[in-house]
Amino acid sequence: MAEAEPDAAVQEEVADGEDQDDNEVNDASGGKKSKHKKKRQAAAKAAAEAAEARAAEAAAAAMQSVGLASKYVPSAGGTDEEFDAWLEEVKRARAPAIALNEEQAARLPKKFLGYGFSGTLRPHFVHVRAPPPPDVDPPDYALHEQGVSISEKQKDKDPKNIPELSGEDLETMRESCRLGREILDLAARALKPGVTGDFLDRVVYHACCERQIYPSPLNYYNFPKSVCVSPNEVICHGIPDMRPIEDGDIVNLDVSIYHKGFHSDLNETFLVGDVPEGRRKTVHAAYDCLHAASQMIKPGVMYRDVGTVISATAAKHGCSVVNAYTGHGVGKLFHGPPNIPHYKKNKAMGIMKPGHVFTIEPMINLGPDGGDRLWPDKWTAVTCNGKPSAQFEHTFLVTETGFEVLTARKGAPTDAMPPYDPNQFQR
Repeated sequence: MAEAEPDAAVQEEVADGEDQDDNEVNDASGGKKSKHKKKRQAAAKAAAEAAEARAAEAAAAAMQSVGLASKYVPSAGGTDEEFDAWLEEVKRARAPAIALNEEQAARLPKKFLGYGFSGTLRPHFVHVRAPPPPDVDPPDYALHEQGVSISEKQKDKDPKNIPELSGEDLETMRESCRLGREILDLAARALKPGVTGDFLDRVVYHACCERQIYPSPLNYYNFPKSVCVSPNEVICHGIPDMRPIEDGDIVNLDVSIYHKGFHSDLNETFLVGDVPEGRRKTVHAAYDCLHAASQMIKPGVMYRDVGTVISATAAKHGCSVVNAYTGHGVGKLFHGPPNIPHYKKNKAMGIMKPGHVFTIEPMINLGPDGGDRLWPDKWTAVTCNGKPSAQFEHTFLVTETGFEVLTARKGAPTDAMPPYDPNQFQR
């Protein structure tokens, strides 16, 4: 999850099935809002919230009945039968309290009425935020009303004071990264046409509950979900909703988890079905940008130089870098030093040293426009022209001689990123 502090808390959408036009109903005589309509809406909202709370309690009870060490806690390498059975368990244990038809799920949320979209993507219904997973030691923002991380607010203000992990802390960080990779692989395996972002979020949340880890995005500055799902023109921080993934989409899944006091962070962009060439080109460019940046990592390299290599690589592909979001230190803090811009001529401070742990996560737009804009939900960043955007991210450790990819795929080398292979990301 890229570092960028939101301007305002995300407002949760809780629909009750009535037409959006009913939100502002005037009577024929004086143009006053219908009090009866407002009362019905308030009652429906309260009922929906109560139903979600009951569903959360039931899901927790279901987890207790089968035990946290469920029969199906597969790695992504489990058999198809095991994985399908596990997905059925997710559907049962995490079933939403509100059942919607396609028309209700696709109804434009109130906050988007009158908004001018830059592309073809439209937001769908978002279910209310899940509670923190049971029996998990959560980060400090998990129960904060505004989702504020006090530890991040109190972090050392000197950007050159970068933590150097070693010993037990480093081993715990490695374990956090291994678990983060496992969660991403599970979500990626569930990704296919017809699946909603909401279901992928439930997959991530359920897997975190099983492993007794906390999904780091959940309530971070009031982000309402456990994973970021960003299709097509969405640059980053897409809120999982009830929109079905379509054949031809590109979809970024950004997973971050919190384990024994340490966050890990990684993401990949996937090709769903028959993807148009422009989108495929963007995904390839995004991977090559991260690959080129990774080859720079070693002691003595200045953090500000990473952006120069990324910008040059993006330009070779006919793409551009989004300047608004950066890589960042990760570990005891979700977002800490160093700050790593992905664009050239930046003024980032600091020099790589052994023990530094950070993400690099360049967001790459097709064409020369690296601009971005926010949807009214205050989280979803999209391209200004509706063209596609893609991203890849790893958590890296600086070693004495180079680097270690802490979030590498199972069986992949950890001292180098492999060249781009589109088959790895085809769904």
